[in-house]
Amino acid sequence: MFILNANEPKELAVYLQNQQWLVADEKIISLSKPGEGNMNYLLRVDTGERTFIIKQSRGYVEKYPRVIAPAERVITEGAFYEKISYEQAVQNYMPTLIGLDHQNNVMVLEDLGEANDFNILYDLQQQLKSDELISLLHFLNGLHNSFQKTILDDELANLELRKLNHEHIFEYPFIEHNGFDLNSVQDGLQELASPYKNDSTLKQQIALLGSLYMSKGKYLLHGDFYPGSWLKTEKGIKIIDPEFCYYGSREFDLGVLMAHLHLTQQDENLFAIVFNEYEAYPELNLEILNGFTGVEIMRRLIGLAQLPLQMDLKTKKRLLEFAKTLILK
Repeated sequence: MFILNANEPKELAVYLQNQQWLVADEKIISLSKPGEGNMNYLLRVDTGERTFIIKQSRGYVEKYPRVIAPAERVITEGAFYEKISYEQAVQNYMPTLIGLDHQNNVMVLEDLGEANDFNILYDLQQQLKSDELISLLHFLNGLHNSFQKTILDDELANLELRKLNHEHIFEYPFIEHNGFDLNSVQDGLQELASPYKNDSTLKQQIALLGSLYMSKGKYLLHGDFYPGSWLKTEKGIKIIDPEFCYYGSREFDLGVLMAHLHLTQQDENLFAIVFNEYEAYPELNLEILNGFTGVEIMRRLIGLAQLPLQMDLKTKKRLLEFAKTLILK
């Protein structure tokens, strides 16, 4: 199996030529990291004439190597890119797929250029601009509206990766003794989380939401629609990393978006924009939407997938109480 490695440019060049992703006289000038990928190993390839992104998925999570993950997940992500390429309104927000190697779990994508994700929002000093949020919602409108199914099937089921995600969203954060000391994140956080880990009514409702997450649906979802998947580029907002994609309930994508508006302390007027700009908002099940929003808030505060949140314990306490209300409302 070919293993992507930044320290082996000659081997990479041979591999790319064999895949016909480099032309005969094209060479690799430099390799660099385009960003801090959580799930996969990725590099920016510069040939002097152009740049592109190469991405490989392995049998573990790149950021947390002890966490096992399906090695072929990038192939599912590639299938998502292939599918949305036929809908320009969605494709315009995403990089173009250049190539996909099923044997080695490798994908090559258009390089969107120098860009910053929106993780800067977690310093709680930044506000998302109205036009940026509208772009994000227009992407969701296109994605959710353009690929609806009338008959549910197993296309892009992404079952193994969803099982992993289900564990880390709906189960792991709410286990009292899960091996993760939250006080290593922030002193006092373990004690703050304890009542939620022991609330049987709350955990029962979260389990129901988890079952819905694992159920088939008729809407194509991004599956991880949070600030780390949003890029600010010279050509406007772009969306990346749809590896958790699946057909499910559109309340999940929107709930994750709204959870991170709460987590990053965004102005109330942005929530009004969500109500007005997300076209199907009047059709949504608000109990499910609120539930997914609340679970995402809680798992980001007391789960393994921590954010670079510059937030004091008092604010986290208030957010956890709010999230519980959303889930049980």
